[in-house]
Amino acid sequence: MEDKRVQIEEGRTTLGIELGSTRIKAVLIDETHTPVASGSHEWENRLENGVWTYSLTDIWEGLKGCYRDLAEDVKKRYDVELIQVGAMGVSAMMHGYMAFDEKGELLVPFRTWRNTMTGKAAAELTELFQYNIPERWSISHLYHAVLEGEEHVPQIAYLTTLAGYIHWKLTGKKVLGIGDASGMFPVDANTMTYRQDMLDKFDAQVASYGFPWKIGQILPQVLVAGEEAGTLTQEGARLLDPTGKLKAGILLCPPEGDAGTGMAATNSVAKRTGNVSAGTSIFVMAVLERDLAKLHREIDMVTTPDGSPVAMVHANNCTSDLNAWVGLFREFSQAAGLSMDADSLYGLLYNKALEGDADCGGLLSYGYYSGEFITGMEEGRPLFVRKPDANFNLANFMRAHLFTALGVVKIGMDILAEEKVELDSLLGHGGLFKTKGVGQRMMAAAMKTPVSVMETAGEGGPWGMALLAAYAKNRADQETLPEYLNKRVFADAAGSSVAPDAKDVEGFEDFMVRYRAGLAIERAAVDHLR
Repeated sequence: MEDKRVQIEEGRTTLGIELGSTRIKAVLIDETHTPVASGSHEWENRLENGVWTYSLTDIWEGLKGCYRDLAEDVKKRYDVELIQVGAMGVSAMMHGYMAFDEKGELLVPFRTWRNTMTGKAAAELTELFQYNIPERWSISHLYHAVLEGEEHVPQIAYLTTLAGYIHWKLTGKKVLGIGDASGMFPVDANTMTYRQDMLDKFDAQVASYGFPWKIGQILPQVLVAGEEAGTLTQEGARLLDPTGKLKAGILLCPPEGDAGTGMAATNSVAKRTGNVSAGTSIFVMAVLERDLAKLHREIDMVTTPDGSPVAMVHANNCTSDLNAWVGLFREFSQAAGLSMDADSLYGLLYNKALEGDADCGGLLSYGYYSGEFITGMEEGRPLFVRKPDANFNLANFMRAHLFTALGVVKIGMDILAEEKVELDSLLGHGGLFKTKGVGQRMMAAAMKTPVSVMETAGEGGPWGMALLAAYAKNRADQETLPEYLNKRVFADAAGSSVAPDAKDVEGFEDFMVRYRAGLAIERAAVDHLR
């Protein structure tokens, strides 16, 4: 305890902050990469005028609230003020659209990754590039705005992601980590920057509009893990800590997306490794040995924070509907006069799912709060359905909602299996794995591979961001990111692994037959439930 206190006082700690869909979290780590304090702030996106968004006020009030919570945790644990750290980094939800004019003013409300109005634009760009461009990518949002004739487009001077925006305001630097950048526009793993051939194709595609910018001029500069990305300015320090206690001059590493921090947090940056992040959204990252043989619209191609190619299977929806049902049970327990904290309630309900029939007893649900490209839904309608003779009980009800949370990524992973993509390990992190063993077991059944969860998995993305900041500060000359993580961070890491159970695997496959057939019901709900 005393050693940690001294490290905090002397600024030898490292800070990672991540803005997730429902929570902003900060994790402070010591020189052994162990979390010593944390802070958080709950927030939620809003659907305004048909667009999923967070306001700039939401962003900065949330960041200040998160940092304040962290500083209070430090004070409570160690009786010292948090005034400096050795290095820090910011990560956030990838993709989306934040467009600014020459004065640095936001031109239209932030459009998050959750928006799926860009289907036509994404399809045209995929055809133009012969490279999969998903709906949520920044370039899809930009081209959608072009096609729709939105008035702000000629005024764009800078286009970035949420992490890139915050980093810019903290440091004055318009840069982005290569992992996050690869979700804005395709990158070249050899040059470690945007694909020049595709930049040229895009410029030619929009040349007739006469915009005063070229696409390469308005995108952030690409940096890779380990590079310095500026220092915290006085103005940036005040944005985080209005009390004035936090000192300027702190080294910042390249800002990253939540996919990259998930890879770092699970030691999944080397080839043949993979990780799955399961929370509000869910994505599986597989670090490839070779390029895929075919273009697959269901598979995104992004990179690790150090630039290795990654196949990404992404679904917009994972635990939101599951959480809503747990909330309903919480409301019932409160009405019945029962006192049960959130962890106990989740543990009770998740473990109940283990008692269910292997195939969920014929029950079916879709937790689609928003649209899903892989299954062809441009909007979401949370849905639960059963036949009269289904085995309707609590265990099967919870199991069905856990299974369906993995349904979309299961479809994408089956495509990678056909491409002969092999993984030596798959590590899980995020809220789905918080109840020990349950999420792991369901994921192992879906992926047909052992799933490991480390004891640090609960720290997730912000811890991964802190590790990337520590790498930028501490790495030896020529030390690669996989080497740093293997030798310095995870050499003695504790965790647990769950192998797929044969009955669970068979039950999940049976459930997926029902899931695929029932998509017509979800389609009807999207079309007719207004």
